[in-house]
Order: sequence, then C-alpha cells, then structure tokens
Amino acid sequence: MNFPFKEVRKKILAGDFSGLFKPNNQTGYIHPSEVAKLFISIPVNKAIEAFNSFQEEQQVNVLPYLDVQLQKRIITSISKDRASYILNNLKSDDRTIFYSSSKGVELSRLLGFLNEENRTAVEHLLGYSNKSVARIINTDFAAIDRNMTIAEASEYLRLNHKDTEAVNVIYVLDSDGKLIDDVPIRRLVLTENYKKIEDILDGFCTSLKITDTKEDAVQKFKEYDRVVLPVINDENILLGVVTVDDVMDVAEQKDTAEIQKFGGIEELDFPYVKTPFFSLLRKRAGWLIILFLGEMLTATAMGYFDGEISKAVVLALFVPLIISSGGNSGSQAATLIIRAMALKELSLKDWWYVMRREILSGLVLGIILGAIGFVRISIWQNFQWYNYGSHWLLLATTIFFSLIGIVLWGTLSGSMVPMILKKCKIDPATSSAPFVATLVDVTGLVIYFSIAAIFLKGTLL
Repeated sequence: MNFPFKEVRKKILAGDFSGLFKPNNQTGYIHPSEVAKLFISIPVNKAIEAFNSFQEEQQVNVLPYLDVQLQKRIITSISKDRASYILNNLKSDDRTIFYSSSKGVELSRLLGFLNEENRTAVEHLLGYSNKSVARIINTDFAAIDRNMTIAEASEYLRLNHKDTEAVNVIYVLDSDGKLIDDVPIRRLVLTENYKKIEDILDGFCTSLKITDTKEDAVQKFKEYDRVVLPVINDENILLGVVTVDDVMDVAEQKDTAEIQKFGGIEELDFPYVKTPFFSLLRKRAGWLIILFLGEMLTATAMGYFDGEISKAVVLALFVPLIISSGGNSGSQAATLIIRAMALKELSLKDWWYVMRREILSGLVLGIILGAIGFVRISIWQNFQWYNYGSHWLLLATTIFFSLIGIVLWGTLSGSMVPMILKKCKIDPATSSAPFVATLVDVTGLVIYFSIAAIFLKGTLL
C-alpha cells in the first residue's frame, strides 16, 4: 500500500515519533527516502526530534537522504559520540559527499568526529577536484581472487562483505591489488559451484580513473549501461567504485545548474526552498543588472534612429514584433546547441556544420514569419482595420525583409555564442536565453531601421 504521508506527518507534528520504522500490517517499513520527504515538510526542530527518536542504525540509513543543511543541523545538535558513530558508519561515498559541502573551520570541526582511518581517507579524497569522481567514490567494494572456486568466492563474500549496492559487481584482483576483471553477482549465482572464477571471466572491464570528472562518469554509465563502475589509479590499482545512484544525483545537479544558468541565474548552492532569501536575490540580481544594462542599448539604438521614427511613427508599431522574433529565434537556437553539446552530440569542430544548418534554418524561419507579417499588414489595410498610409506595401516589404534578417541573425547568434564560449573554456550554459535575447534585441533594431531606411527612403522617410 501507499505510504500514509499525511497521517505520519500529523503524528510527528503532534510529537509522537513512535513506530516510524516498525513494520505493521498496512505500510511495512518506511524507506529512508520517505523520511526525507517528511522532514522537508515539517519544521527543522521537529525533524531533529524525529531523527533523535530513531535507533543508531536507522539514523545511519536516513542521514544520506537528507539535504546537506539539515544533515549539518542534526550532526551539530546531537552528542559527539552519536555524531561520531553515524559519520563513521556511513558508506564511504555518502561520507565524502557530506564533507565535500564544508570548508575551513567548519570542515576541521566536522573531521573531528571521524576515526583516524576515515579521517585520512576523507582528507585524501577532498584533495581531488570537486568535479572529479573521487568526491563520489565508494571504497566498500568486494574483491576476490581468480583462483577461487565459485563456492569459495560465495562463502568469502558472505563472511566479509555487507549487503550494499556496491557489491552488485565483484572485482577480481591480482596479488598487488590491480584490477583484472569484474564479475556480476548474477554470474556467481547462476554458475556451478565447482567452477573457478577465472573460468567465468569475459576479459572486458571498463573503468574510471580517479582523476576523471563526474561528467565523464555520467557519460560512461550511459555508454556501457552499468550500475556500478570501478575506479582505478594510473597503476591500475582498484581504489573504489562509483554506483549509479550517485551518478544520477550528479546528472540531476548538473542539469539543474545548466537550467538555472540558462535562465539567467547564478547556480544555486542549495535547493530553491532551502536557499536563504538574500542569497537568492544575490544570485538573480547579477545577471538582471547585466541584462538591464544591455537592454539600455536598445534605447540608445532607438535614439540613434529618432529621426526615422519621427518621420514614420508607424515603424514604432512593429518594434516589439521585430525584436521578440529575433530574441525567440536566438533562444531556440541556443537551447538546441547547448543541449546537443552537453550530450556530446556536437563539438567545437562541428561549428561550420552548425553555422550552415542555422543559416538555412534562419532563412526559412525568417521567410515564414516575414510572410505572415506581410499578409497581416495587407489584410489590416485592405479590410480598413488600420490605415498604414498610401505606402503600406513598402512598409509590408520592409517588415518582410527585416524579419528575415533578424531571425537569421538570431539563429546565428544563438548557435555560435555557446560555441565561442566553449572555445574560451567558459560554460556554454552561460549564454543564457535572456543574454542571447538581449544581444539580438539591440542588433535587431539596427537591422530593422537600416532596412527601413533602404526601402522607405523618399517615401515615408
């Protein structure tokens, strides 16, 4: 049956924390992820009280599912012995992720909860880049010798390893700890007990380097359809594993950051609902100010063509139509190219292919929109819904060619700006939709009034 979220939440708010993890005839065990959802929906003090009511093993299971801010509040609010027990018994990857969120004095204080072995391991992994797979590595992997029989290997694993997702794949090592091959746990179960491990090896074992980035890991998991991958150093010594659940978290964080950047916002350090109000303002204000200053150039451009506008006020009627079409086409192109680059469908060497494709797209889309604009002016004029004057045909022609030029420029800008940023080693997502739209707004006005000056010279102008 479904988890009775409302009932349990009401129970916690009333101060009754009994039975949260006890099986019953209706719900069975509550999964730690359900507890995390509950804790998000209640005040922090109630969440901490509920957490303190759990047994130690339950606390170890729940903590990794909570957001980092609540994790820190809980660890600092409980006794040092209890905090030390929880942190030392976390899976190694969850422990590293927890400590990766702290710096300076806070990090030093939290490291004091760890025993010497775990503290040394965490400090070693924190020495790697925050973008490397070292920050999500799980060192609790299972390894066996190739000369063991299936029966011997199964008994060895049963006696020496815990039931975790990291042991879904067993690794075969030589006497120096170097990786030879991997064996899915299903192969052990479905093979006769008398056979040796070396008899079931297939000789193929893809792996990650400890210096590989998290993005490299995401890509490799997708390419090889794995649930766990080994992590090795330059000497091929097995250091740990990365599991698919951690990679999914990385992919989600990466996609969220790119969406935020593309919306013209600095990447948030915490989820939206957990981000302090003034921190959220600071993240949003920077780009808004830059874009506002950029849009001020629109007023400058219109001021430059003030004479043309004063002679043909009708031109001003179509300014919103013109600049929005250019901005929209640019945003579309930027979205397509940035996503294609993120998925490795495009690289910098494909710039000429992209330019040719976007030139053709811009021309066709511009002709479509220009034709619609031309027909719109014609219908309004002929049905006398609006009087554009005796030179309305020239005005319609101006709109037609202006839209072709501006949409073409928008698609080129939206497609090339991300590639230029990539060339300069800047995140292409920085070329946000608002940024491209602002760029095309300003230049689009110049294109519009320049074309108007050509077609309307001697008539309206």
